[in-house]
Amino acid sequence: MFEAVEELIGEYADLEKKLADPAVFADQANARKLNKRYAELTPIIGTYRGWKQTGEDVETAREFAADDPDFAAEVKELERHREELTEKLRLLLVPRDPSDDKDVILEVKAGEGGEESALFAGDLLRMYLRYAERLGWKTEIIDANASDLGGYKDVQVAVKMKGTAEPGQGVWARLKYEGGVHRVQRVPATESQGRIHTSAAGVLVTPEAEEVEVEVNANDLRIDVYRSSGPGGQSVNTTDSAVRITHLPTGIVVSCQNEKSQLQNKEQAMRILRSRLLAAAQEEAEREASDARRSQVRTVDRSERIRTYNFPENRISDHRVGFKAYNLDQVLDGDLDAVIQACVDADSAAKLAAAGDGS
Repeated sequence: MFEAVEELIGEYADLEKKLADPAVFADQANARKLNKRYAELTPIIGTYRGWKQTGEDVETAREFAADDPDFAAEVKELERHREELTEKLRLLLVPRDPSDDKDVILEVKAGEGGEESALFAGDLLRMYLRYAERLGWKTEIIDANASDLGGYKDVQVAVKMKGTAEPGQGVWARLKYEGGVHRVQRVPATESQGRIHTSAAGVLVTPEAEEVEVEVNANDLRIDVYRSSGPGGQSVNTTDSAVRITHLPTGIVVSCQNEKSQLQNKEQAMRILRSRLLAAAQEEAEREASDARRSQVRTVDRSERIRTYNFPENRISDHRVGFKAYNLDQVLDGDLDAVIQACVDADSAAKLAAAGDGS
């Protein structure tokens, strides 16, 4: 592990030299790439230097303790601190998801449960919007299909980082664990007998793709236009502004009707399509990768129920990692950090275990 850091020190020094040269910033794309890598390496190098210094301090304290027993307590404290730095360094060296700093397109779709499921989908959307607000992220509703009682049959929202994210704190790095089936247990607003019902909504999270990342051949697309429906102003049900795009090679279908013009709806639908195609390509690459690159926290399998929201007990449970807490009201108000961090920790532990097995 520490031999790998010695190699990174050379790369870090080279980056510092390049970033000190004003000429580098003539190419903004390259400068961003260098800055991103520099930001990734900075905590690793800083922790490693602290680890080495603490090792020297331990040896010095041991020499003093041989002559003066009063230094024994300091030796133990320094050894404990060095163990903490060792574990921190191990975690920092865990292979990172190359998409961690990407923005995302998050989709929520009502599932089992009819109108109650649509209301729950609305609750999930509000939860993610509040979470993004807490972290200072920017959100944009791309398309929405509202239900009669104020929920959502389906909704797509773009979530974007403002500025540069710290390593592991990007939008995809945090929200990628949200993909899957979310189950709710509560007395629906439509229930007159006070009985608890179970319904579900699906969440799909994909890193937002740049146009240069995903090449879409126009000949591979079937584009249909139709009249939009639901709330939306004068253009609804009067013009063929809604757009449905079918990617023929994969069968992926994307619809958008939120905007007033056909062109705007097409642009928004293409954003969603590119992100889904990028996600599909990444999932295919993961399937072909070695076991060491697979996580025990499965973010690809959208079919399994990943989480339960139990309203009568104010309980939230994540079934993948065994997380359980009794602050559901706060979670639905955007306090998602503890739930997500449990998934991050489990993912890191799985990768560390894989690296330790040499697989």
